[in-house]
Amino acid sequence: MEDNRKAIECGKTALGIEFGSTRIKAVLVNEKNEPIASGSHTWENRFENGIWTYTLEDIWTGLQDCYANMATAVEHQYGIKITTIGAIGFSAMMHGYMAFDAQGKLLVPFRTWRNTITAEASEKLSERFGFNIPQRWSIAHLYQAILNGEEHVKNISYVLTLAGYIHYMLTGNKVLGVGEASGMFPIDSATGKYDAAMVADFDELIKPYGFSWTLESVFPGVLSAGENAGYLTEEGARFIDPTGTLKAGIPVCPPEGDAGTGMVATNSVRVKTGNVSAGTSVFAMIVLNKSLSKLYPEIDMVTTPSGLPVAMVHCNNCSSDLDAWIRIFNEFANLSGHPIRKPDLYDMLLNCAMTGDADCSGLVTCNYFSGEPITHFEEGRPMVLRTPETNFTLANLMRSHLLSALATLKIGLDILLSENVEIDKILGHGGYFKTKGVGQKLLAAAMNTPVSVMETAGEGGAWGMAVLAQYMALKGENETLEDYLDNKVFAGMKSVIEAPDQKDVDGFNKYIQNYKRMLDAENAAVKSYTCD
Repeated sequence: MEDNRKAIECGKTALGIEFGSTRIKAVLVNEKNEPIASGSHTWENRFENGIWTYTLEDIWTGLQDCYANMATAVEHQYGIKITTIGAIGFSAMMHGYMAFDAQGKLLVPFRTWRNTITAEASEKLSERFGFNIPQRWSIAHLYQAILNGEEHVKNISYVLTLAGYIHYMLTGNKVLGVGEASGMFPIDSATGKYDAAMVADFDELIKPYGFSWTLESVFPGVLSAGENAGYLTEEGARFIDPTGTLKAGIPVCPPEGDAGTGMVATNSVRVKTGNVSAGTSVFAMIVLNKSLSKLYPEIDMVTTPSGLPVAMVHCNNCSSDLDAWIRIFNEFANLSGHPIRKPDLYDMLLNCAMTGDADCSGLVTCNYFSGEPITHFEEGRPMVLRTPETNFTLANLMRSHLLSALATLKIGLDILLSENVEIDKILGHGGYFKTKGVGQKLLAAAMNTPVSVMETAGEGGAWGMAVLAQYMALKGENETLEDYLDNKVFAGMKSVIEAPDQKDVDGFNKYIQNYKRMLDAENAAVKSYTCD
């Protein structure tokens, strides 16, 4: 306690703040990368005029509340106020589209990763580049706006992701970490920058439109982990802490995406390592030891925060439907006069799921709250499907929701496994794994490979971002990120390994066959059912 208090006083700390889909979280660490205080703020995306978005007010009030909660925790725990920090890093959900004019005005509402409105641009760019450009990537959003003839495009001065926008407002620098940048535009791993040939090709593609800008002039610069990305300005310090207690001048590391911080938080940045992050969305990241044999629309090619090539399977939908059902059971518990704490309710229902039939007895749920590019859906309709013969029990219902949360991910991962991609270890993190031994066991069944969960998995991406900030502040001259994590962060750290159970593997495989058949019904529901 005393050592941590002195570290806070002297600014020998690092702070990571991550903007997730439903929560903004701040984690303060000491020089050993041990969490010493945290704070959070709950927020939700809005669906307005057919667009999933957050307002600028949402962003700034959320940041201030999250930081204030962390600062208050420090004051309560250690009896001191935070005036300075050794280094700061900001991360957020990747991709999306924030376009600004020369005066810094947001030209159209922030279009998040969750939107599936860029199919035409995605298909045309993928074909032109010979490289998969997913719908949620920033370049797909930009090109779709051009194809749509949107008036704002000619007035663009710069385009940023959420993490890049926050970093710019706090430091004045328009830059991204390479992992985050790889979700805007393809990266050349040899240079650690945007692929120069594809940049030139895109500029040639849009030349007939006569815009005054080029891609390089409106997209942010690219930095690798460990590089300095600027300093907290006076204005930036007041953005975070309106009380005026936090001082300017704090070094800030390159902003990263939640995929990159997830890799750091699970020490999955070396070749042949991988991790699965499961929450509102779910994605798997595998650091490749060889190139894939061909382009797959279901597989994104991104990078680690240090620029190594990564195969990413990203699914828009994971736990939202599961969470919605648990809210129903919470309402019932309250109505009965016997309320149950939400963490206890999750544990109770998720452990119950593990007593169900391995294949859920033919019960299938579709968890699509939004569109899902991997299975080619532009919209979603959550639903439960069963036959009269289904063993319709609480255990099977909850197990079906848990398997559904991973089903689309499994469809994508099966492609990677068919390519004989080598994976030495898989680590899980995110809310899906909070109930011990449940999500971890089912992911092991989905991949038919052992899955580890580390002690730090609950800290998530905000902790991973704090580690990246500390790496910038403390790294040795020639110490790679991979070595820093192995030697300074994860040495001796405990993890729990769950091997796949053959009964669960067989059950999941049968469930997936039913799930794929169910998609015809989901497609019909999307086409026929709209609630006025």
